[in-house]
Formats: sequence, structure tokens, C-alpha cells
Amino acid sequence: MPIVDVTELASLRDARVCLAGLDLGTKTIGVALSDLSWAFGQPRSVIRRTKFTADATALKALLDDTQAGGIVIGLPLNMDGTEGPRVQSTRAFVRNYLKFDDRQIAFWDERLSTVAATRAMISMDVSRAKRAERVDAAAAAFILQGALDRLASL
Repeated sequence: MPIVDVTELASLRDARVCLAGLDLGTKTIGVALSDLSWAFGQPRSVIRRTKFTADATALKALLDDTQAGGIVIGLPLNMDGTEGPRVQSTRAFVRNYLKFDDRQIAFWDERLSTVAATRAMISMDVSRAKRAERVDAAAAAFILQGALDRLASL
């Protein structure tokens, strides 16, 4: 079953593959990748969204090139924990993406990941223009790091 609980991704660790983290936005898809020891999630790139097929093809090519074994995708829950239209959109993206790729995908609560990424970049004195370019990849790294920390605690 390709959609799994994040703890089930631990079975991939022995395969010596990295994990990918995704922050799915309306205009971009932020991508982060872990190291092979699954200790650190680092921002990788941003895919500019156009049409779904082009987005899915570009994402799959990137994940194939980096030998990502599994995906952690941010689930944009409302602050009270309920699911809104953005969650429905994310789940629809995953359902459609699974037609292109059979990697295991786990959802991770991404509340405030973009805020945390933005604050971190401000503290590093990153210019507003560069923050706009990189915030989705940085948010993906926050999402991925949360999942990696959870997996490390198992």
C-alpha cells in the first residue's frame, strides 16, 4: 500500500536510500532530501507548478535521480486540526501521483512549517527575494526533519 504511516517508512532504512520531503504549494512544490543515514533533511529544489502531468513527471524524475525511497508530504491541517480545502487538494495530488510512482508516501502535519522556514531565513539575513524563491524547499526540509526525528525515536 503506497500511502503509509510515517513509522512504516522505517523499513526503507536498510535499503540505503534517502527520503524526500515535499511542501505542496499552489504555485510550487518544495523538495527536500535526507542524507543516507536519515539524520538531516536539506532543502533541494523547487518545482514550478504548471499542469499536473508535467509536475508529476518532473517530481518523479528528480526522485529517481536522487534515489529517494519514500516520500513525506506535508499535510496542511487547519490550526484546530481539522481538514480544509488544502488538505483535500493535497490528498488528491497524492492519489493522482500514485499513478506515476509507486514509492511509499506518508503524510506529516505541516502546520507552521512555512512560518518556521521563513523565520529561520530571516534570522540568517536572507533577502526577501531569495526567501520567496527558497521558502517552499526550506519548508519541505522542516517537514522532512520532523519525520526523520520521529523515525529516529523509534
